[in-house]
Amino acid sequence: MQITSVSVRKIEKDGSRMKGIASVLIDDSFAIHDIRIIEGDNGLFIAMPSRKTATGGYRDIAHPINPDVRKMFEDAILKEYEKAE
Repeated sequence: MQITSVSVRKIEKDGSRMKGIASVLIDDSFAIHDIRIIEGDNGLFIAMPSRKTATGGYRDIAHPINPDVRKMFEDAILKEYEKAE
């Protein structure tokens, strides 16, 4: 699996922890949209697309299965975030 494209839209809202939204294209054939870029206590991290459950919690719609793939996503997205205007 290879990330073939990443697009980032920065969000600049005072007081908001959300700093951007990303879309990722995998192997030029599968897209994941609405990946949030969040400012946490220890720096930026990504939050995969999710939806609210009937019990009020949230459940990821799509997500990496192992830490290596999550790091690959996070590294690629945050690299594009730093380059975005």
